[in-house]
Amino acid sequence: MTQHITVLGSTGSIGTNTLDVIARHPDRYQVFALSAATQVALMLAQCARFAPRYAVMASAAHARELEQKIKDNGLQVQVLHGPDALETIASHEQVDAVMGAIVGAAGLAPCLAAARAGKRLLLANKEALVVGGAVFMRAVREGGATLLPIDSEHSAIFQSLPEDPATWPRRVQHVLLTASGGPFRTRDPATLCDVTPSQACAHPNFSMGRKISIDSATMMNKALEVIEARWLFDLAPEQIKVVIHPQQIIHSMVQFVDASIIAQLGTPDMRVPIACGLAWPERVPSGAAPLDFTQLAALTFEEADARRFPGLHLSWQALAAAPGTTAVLNAANEVAVAAFLDGRIRFDQIHAVNLATLEGVLPSNPDCVDALLALDAQTRAAAEQAVRRFQ
Repeated sequence: MTQHITVLGSTGSIGTNTLDVIARHPDRYQVFALSAATQVALMLAQCARFAPRYAVMASAAHARELEQKIKDNGLQVQVLHGPDALETIASHEQVDAVMGAIVGAAGLAPCLAAARAGKRLLLANKEALVVGGAVFMRAVREGGATLLPIDSEHSAIFQSLPEDPATWPRRVQHVLLTASGGPFRTRDPATLCDVTPSQACAHPNFSMGRKISIDSATMMNKALEVIEARWLFDLAPEQIKVVIHPQQIIHSMVQFVDASIIAQLGTPDMRVPIACGLAWPERVPSGAAPLDFTQLAALTFEEADARRFPGLHLSWQALAAAPGTTAVLNAANEVAVAAFLDGRIRFDQIHAVNLATLEGVLPSNPDCVDALLALDAQTRAAAEQAVRRFQ
């Protein structure tokens, strides 16, 4: 039976890879709706290729531009815009599965809408859990949704765990998230004040968007993944560990109480976890090249050094703090990364902005979307003030 898919964030790297996998299986998947922020030209090309029923842009201006181009090209696609439209295409009764690939806190509301509507939700937006972990998982349970992680590390853990979650507490000792270490893994931390945005975006293994590339360079992406893993797998924070694995062949591992370890391996290609999520529990070809063990020189591992990667260790601190602190950390980091990319602060000041914001914003246990969004807005204002102090 054909599954109807909504892709939230279709013009980003996860979105385009999702469409690549979908295109390989036209008998299994049909695109129902696509969304993007500002990339009108790419959205037009995707509409021409996949003929969705809906295309959603972030603003009315971009929607008008896309709508005119769609008419000029004779396409039959209804163009919408704004947050309400995102929730509509995420929860529509004709949708079977939703790829949640909108970057940042903006992806929280439509992913929640998909969860409440009981969809198969392929979650690539880690911020949905970082910002609203308890609220989000409650919506998944109450809506009867199927939640499948798409981050390569969390997909690896999901694939390595026993199928029955009820057995995890008595069988699982730790999960081990692997990290590449980013472009500055071997660089002296004292020299990072001179890093440029182009240098920080040069990931050794993946071609990614600018924001996530900076998070990889600071290891804040791994901090967010620690928080995400806590909620996805209902783990205590101390059960989550991080190890540097520069080759990124082992995507993550599960250590059991008997000391055995199960790991998921593969080429570093996001189409693998995407195909896993789309087809689970079945398997379909992803388009990724198979791993050739005869071509592997070595698999190495290193400690995730707190001096080199101080941002990583904020994850455990935030999880131990008042509820809502992880949302503060996420919003502060988004502001700090944007300021670095705009040339307003140095690379090494991203962590300083995050620390200053965490110290200045005290959350009061936000228990609904409105409260989470209000905390997000409050934090962004505080983070902007911190940025200005460093300028």
